[in-house]
Amino acid sequence: MSLRSGRRNVRSNVKLLQRAQWLGILATVFMTLASFGAGAIRNRGGVLEALGLSFLSYGHGAGISNATLWTAMFCFIVAWALVGRSLRLSPGLHSVRSLNRTLLWWVLPLVFAAPILSRDVYSYLMQGAMLRDGFDPYTQGAAVNPGPMLLEVSHDWRNTTTPYGPLHLWLGEIITSIVGDNVTAGVVLYKLVSLIGFLMIAWSVPQIARALGADPCWAVWLGVMNPVMVFHLVGGMHNESLMVGLVSVGIYAALRLRFALAVVCVAISVSLKATAVFVLPFLVWMATRRLLEVKGGTSRWHHFVSFVVSGTWMTALTLAVVSAVTWASGASWGWVSQISGNSKVINPLAIPSLLASLMTPVGQLINENLDYNNFLVITRPLSQVMMLAGLVAVWWLFRQDRVRAVMGIAAAYTVAVLFNAVTLPWYYTSLLNVVGTFPAQEKLRRITALLSMVIAASFAGSGNHMLYNFVWMTSVAVLAWLLTSYVFGAERPAPNKGD
Repeated sequence: MSLRSGRRNVRSNVKLLQRAQWLGILATVFMTLASFGAGAIRNRGGVLEALGLSFLSYGHGAGISNATLWTAMFCFIVAWALVGRSLRLSPGLHSVRSLNRTLLWWVLPLVFAAPILSRDVYSYLMQGAMLRDGFDPYTQGAAVNPGPMLLEVSHDWRNTTTPYGPLHLWLGEIITSIVGDNVTAGVVLYKLVSLIGFLMIAWSVPQIARALGADPCWAVWLGVMNPVMVFHLVGGMHNESLMVGLVSVGIYAALRLRFALAVVCVAISVSLKATAVFVLPFLVWMATRRLLEVKGGTSRWHHFVSFVVSGTWMTALTLAVVSAVTWASGASWGWVSQISGNSKVINPLAIPSLLASLMTPVGQLINENLDYNNFLVITRPLSQVMMLAGLVAVWWLFRQDRVRAVMGIAAAYTVAVLFNAVTLPWYYTSLLNVVGTFPAQEKLRRITALLSMVIAASFAGSGNHMLYNFVWMTSVAVLAWLLTSYVFGAERPAPNKGD
């Protein structure tokens, strides 16, 4: 390649990056504006009602809002793809700092957005208010505590207990104690909590990648700038933001050999959402390897003793931290019995639901009285067994070193989201944050990018999914395939050897 053509390519890629940056900013600005009419908006009150613009949330106004939100979301996905292509063609243009700067400008407008893609934040507020008012969210549904917050909770969850840990309830109690029954103020404070978690992810992901010898810029692109991460952790304000942030910090602490801090971070996240415990066995492998290095043992007996010692103290510390949080929060231990979560959500992201959907029409050819639930009661228990077996297998297969351990964390969460009884888009954030942090074949990046785009466009702003809309999902899949090919299909420029 000539020097002149090389400079021309650099200028072209700089312009590409600038377009991506501005497109991402415009996307989140319009997402924010549209969120107040097409997002998971209030049933009573809200910003539009206060401004006299309620017409944007129903009728033709809602149509305009929804069209604007969908267009903006697709523009963000395209902007993300453009950054990925620029990163592939001209890696020298990028640094973690420059990517974080771009991300900051992208996320900043969403700080002021209404909740999008899910109404869960209203349930969070309601559950916190229940603990504040002396009710037990682990044995009672939200309907026992009527008030302004109950009106915003989805009807499906008004008589459902919470599957979340004591830290989740404690945060909700603190927030609702501050804001009273002011729903808008409560949403604002939850937005701040989600941003704290997102900042922890943005800080720790490139650190993990550097520690494992991977490219930190690709790690940030896949695991932080990813539309699924931005849409659902910042826009949707899910408690996964804080959980994944704590887990990410814990993984980095373990890589720095600060195992006690790592366990404390993971234990705190377990008290928020129990699925964080999937990380702990892999921290045990890391600590076991470190103990063997220090003691110098090589026999199977040394391996066994190191494993038992590491597993024992880490488990004990985890239980101590979770017990302390449970005691300090004033919540009960009822959350342990609720870990299995709800079973109301049906969508094909979870394998048992997908299998039941495929088996039902076939079964009805044999017996027309068979329905979906007849198959679901079979596929869900079988899937739970498969998930347990898969988690054990992954834990054993990825025991060799710390790189394999982090790969195992990603694999474990992949098993969990596939075989769990219920899977929602924000569940994938638990694996997306680490999937780019270890050295891997480019094929993994391609698959992750393609599936991320599909998942990011599978839920409407109100929180209703599009997964059974065949035309929509096919169109999204084609667009995702084209964008993925655009990102990874271009050849990297050859090293400059002069004229």
